[in-house]
Amino acid sequence: MLRAAGGPVPPDVAGRDVPATVPGSVHTDLLAAGLIPDPYLDDHERLVAWIGRCDWEYRTTFSWSPDGHDRHDLVFDGLDTVATVTLNGHELARTANQHRTYRLSADDALLDGANELVVRFASPIRYADRQSLELGYRPHVNHHPYNAIRKTACNFGWDWGPDLATAGIWRPVTLHSWSTARLAAVRPLATVQGNTGHVAVHIDIEWRGDEPSASTRPVPSDPAPAHDLVVTVGEHTSRIAVGPGETSAVVEVDVPDARRWWPRGYGDQPLYQVEVRLESDDGTAVDAWQSRVGFRTVRLDMTPDEDGTSFVIVVNDQPVFVRGANWIPDDVFVHRVDRDRYARRIAQAEQANINLLRVWGGGIFESDDFYELCDERGIMTWQDFLFACAAYAEEEPLRGEIEAEARDNIVRLLPHPSLVLWCGNNENIWLCHDWNWELQVQGKSWGLGYYTELLPQVLAELDPHRPYTPASPWSGTLDIYPNDADHGSSHLWDMWNQRDYVEYRTYRPRFVAEFGWQGPPTWATLRRAISDDPLTPESPGMIIHQKAFDGNDKLTKGLARHLPLPDDMEDWHWAMSLNQAAAVRLGIEHLRSWSPRCAGSIVWQLNDCWPVTSWAAVDGDGRPKPLLYAIAHAYADRLLTIQPRPDGLAVVAVNDSADRWAGDVVVRRLSYDGTELAATKVPVEVGARASAATPIPAEVATPADDGAELVVATLGDERALWFFAEYIDSRLTSARLTVQAEPTADAGPSGYRIHVTAENLVRDVAVLADKVHPDAVADDMLVTLLPGESATFHIDAPGGLDPDAFTAPAVLRSANDLVAAERGDRR
Repeated sequence: MLRAAGGPVPPDVAGRDVPATVPGSVHTDLLAAGLIPDPYLDDHERLVAWIGRCDWEYRTTFSWSPDGHDRHDLVFDGLDTVATVTLNGHELARTANQHRTYRLSADDALLDGANELVVRFASPIRYADRQSLELGYRPHVNHHPYNAIRKTACNFGWDWGPDLATAGIWRPVTLHSWSTARLAAVRPLATVQGNTGHVAVHIDIEWRGDEPSASTRPVPSDPAPAHDLVVTVGEHTSRIAVGPGETSAVVEVDVPDARRWWPRGYGDQPLYQVEVRLESDDGTAVDAWQSRVGFRTVRLDMTPDEDGTSFVIVVNDQPVFVRGANWIPDDVFVHRVDRDRYARRIAQAEQANINLLRVWGGGIFESDDFYELCDERGIMTWQDFLFACAAYAEEEPLRGEIEAEARDNIVRLLPHPSLVLWCGNNENIWLCHDWNWELQVQGKSWGLGYYTELLPQVLAELDPHRPYTPASPWSGTLDIYPNDADHGSSHLWDMWNQRDYVEYRTYRPRFVAEFGWQGPPTWATLRRAISDDPLTPESPGMIIHQKAFDGNDKLTKGLARHLPLPDDMEDWHWAMSLNQAAAVRLGIEHLRSWSPRCAGSIVWQLNDCWPVTSWAAVDGDGRPKPLLYAIAHAYADRLLTIQPRPDGLAVVAVNDSADRWAGDVVVRRLSYDGTELAATKVPVEVGARASAATPIPAEVATPADDGAELVVATLGDERALWFFAEYIDSRLTSARLTVQAEPTADAGPSGYRIHVTAENLVRDVAVLADKVHPDAVADDMLVTLLPGESATFHIDAPGGLDPDAFTAPAVLRSANDLVAAERGDRR
């Protein structure tokens, strides 16, 4: 049961016991009890702001009888955040870190019969405020001092997230009864040399007499006999004996003919089961542990060269071009993200041809489910330590908490082969430089020691075979500007904030870990979350669900250079969605065209935590935005793109596949009506994991009429387009489409096929299927058709819908709609 225990509690909640769910949170329990509105809808975020300023108490009773075990521990996998744990009136612990696990001895407090467990949570907002004074002011980017508490930073609001400071038992709690000994920690360090895999399993053992505190319960004085540690990796087993005084051991297992784990697109993802058993002399298992490992090598190549400093992730000695996206918590209430939801989101990443997810430092150390699924699917992962956009005190008690959470999570996550990089922080070194934090902290610590000393030291001890970068962005040394595009990793935010997205092309970076453009959620999500009448780009609910500073103004300015600004709300929604997709696609194609100088791009961001206008490709209800399809096109294994180069236009073939790519590049300059005006053909051969640029002759690359001509390049099945004019300056006419819509028997009862043939040039054809049904999803969109060309879109949707609904003007969209409408040329 849950009860408010202090603070500004409304009368209808004060004094009430509310059924509580564990894992869970105060917000979701109050929501389930009908005591608060859904904070994701309209302006309800403001209506529930009082929750984070209150204290809360969880209480439960359970029966227990002496069971013959020597030890009994309460194990909390996650407490959010400032908690006092009491069992039968005995205080077991006071905690102040969401990112740690806690094992608490319960022997002194357990009773034969009924037992009462109480966990009281102090207000996270008031605690952070007090700590900010005790630790001393440190700059941050929020109206709450999230850097003074070890709690999910974005829980206090972000430029895409609501201010919903949570409290609760957010991960499972168990009573662990054990005898003789237990496996306190297991670290399987998997390496591979040639065809032989090797696992060195580092094991910490706690024995029954190793009490963490004095106990009134008798502990047997007779020494435990020798035990065996038995480790099995796949089909191979090793065994060693350990005596009762030995608290650590290393068991090594060789795996001949080990198959290597590869990122998706580079090979398979074989995983090997690891089982550790602590056995008594009669072969009985006293304790056991299991996980999976993969055999692969990984390193981060930051070699200085004539162009600066590289930033290349190398797996099994193979440089991997990162086609990535940033990951934030998939829900403000993170306990609601179960394995199925992770699986859906990772499937969407695969759909977008993504091979790496960066777990951003303002969120959480992600769950085992997340990493297990990435292991299985070959999605590389990059885990930030949890520091974001702020200065952090390096003194106690914060320093001890940070080291403890790092140790907890390094040990938990290190078995996963998908984890290829640890990162010290998000943007803190860069912001210290650009925002002159050293002046603001006035000689106090600001976190640098964590990133350059503490974290690398702990990693060297616990996880020595995985690379670490002190920050993102990071130039390789403190002597170079932290966000220098020529050195290491960089973040490109000046386009969104001050410039135009075409200016991505002014950079030739070595690696980009963040860049992006905003767009609204899908229409179905928008209408579910916001009930404004009328709904406009600036109606109250829209403003509440736009958290970026000057976000709507930046959207408008960013659109006006490319597309007309519509007055109709549905046209505005489509225009902003299309512009977001166009911006990011241009950025990705530009970055990939400079490989191998540029070794990766990580789009901000894959997912959202609630319904909001943001940089995400998948909105807060889990629906793909047009951006996801644009990313899929730009991240395809084989990309053909036309790019400006100092001497004119060039066709760049990017081959991120294992096979050579050869053939004739055919380049044509066409008028919008399809008439060929000039052409050339050049043989091209691109090796595996390589790229090649082919200059376009001036007679093909030079238009007679910018607004009515384009260049089309083809190489095999791949095609690239170059428009000389922006949408708004082009002479696109109203889309003339012949459309056939029908159910698809071959796709089962929930499939529809939309076949489209263009009579004229139609840019960026899309079926916004969620406008027909919230669960309807198209397999592709943003397809440009030349006159006479056709495309087929497959829609996954519930049966019984009218197929023609997918061809309605508000559903079947194109860029032509917006440009032609501006001139009064409407369908």
